Parts: sequence; structure tokens; C-alpha cells
Amino acid sequence: MRIISGNYGGRPLKTLAGKTTRPTSDKVRGAMFNMIGPYFDGGRVLDLFAGSGGLSIEAISRGMEQAVMVERDRPAQAIIKENIAMTKEASKFQLLQMEAQHALEVVKGPFDLVFLDPPYAKETIVETVTALCQKKLLAEDVMVVCETDKQVQLPEEIADLGIWKEKIYGISKVTVYVR
Repeated sequence: MRIISGNYGGRPLKTLAGKTTRPTSDKVRGAMFNMIGPYFDGGRVLDLFAGSGGLSIEAISRGMEQAVMVERDRPAQAIIKENIAMTKEASKFQLLQMEAQHALEVVKGPFDLVFLDPPYAKETIVETVTALCQKKLLAEDVMVVCETDKQVQLPEEIADLGIWKEKIYGISKVTVYVR
């Protein structure tokens, strides 16, 4: 895996061996960023199930200013730290080593871009988006990007957000919510 575009384009990304994380493939990540960007003029990104950190690092590479990455799995945290070091801009990243639901209690918004890619067996997107809205952690022009199994049917609206775009890539579905 590698960073696809932007300041870090072409740099390799480390991923965790085994099945504890499910990194978004280069192809899906590229398509996802073409849906939502593909480039940004500043802003903050929140990745609540960071895995290897690839989505947040790609967002910073493409112009976001700050990323908050949340990951509970210790081996995945070590991979994220290595991937952040590869950027040589560690000050743009914050890694919270905790459960996503706990992170919602401690992070400070607003966030312009949110990635939700929970483990497929534990779909918590509706509850998480609702909590993000209730806690006022989202910017007015926020995009919430959800990656799920293609079989998962998310509601047209969650809290005050509605589906803007939705596409299937192989076994994955990417759903983007906006206000």
C-alpha cells in the first residue's frame, strides 16, 4: 500500500498483518478521495477506526491541516506511529489510543472530514454519527465518509446529515453524508 496523491504521494504505507484491521485498498482509497475532494484547502479530519492510519495520512497529504486518529488495537497503534513518522510532519497528527466511543468524550471539534470504517462485524455507524452531531463535533460543511460491507444498508438520514453520494467498490461500499 502507498499514499496515492498529494505531498506524500507514492510513499509506502505499512499495514498490520492478520485480520485485526482491514486496510482500505489503494484503489478504494483513490476512488473515495475522488468522490470527496480530491484535494482540500485546510481543515481537520477525524478517523475513529484508524487501522493503519492510511485514510488520515492521505487526507493530510491532499491538504487537510490536522488529523486526529483513534485506534484501540496496540499493534495497529504501532503501525500508525511508523506511518506518521514516514510523513516527517508528526505535528499534523494526533493518535488517541482508545475506543472510538471513549474518544468522542475527549475530542474537541469541529471536524471538516470524518472517516468511519468500523470492523464489519461491529457496525456502529448510526450511533457514532448521531453522537458526533449531538456533541457538536462536526463543522457546518462536514463530510462523513463511511466504509462498510456492500450489503450494509445505511439510512438516508442520520441526525441532521443526509446521504450525498454512495458507491460500491468490490466488497466495500462508500457512503458520504453531508448536511
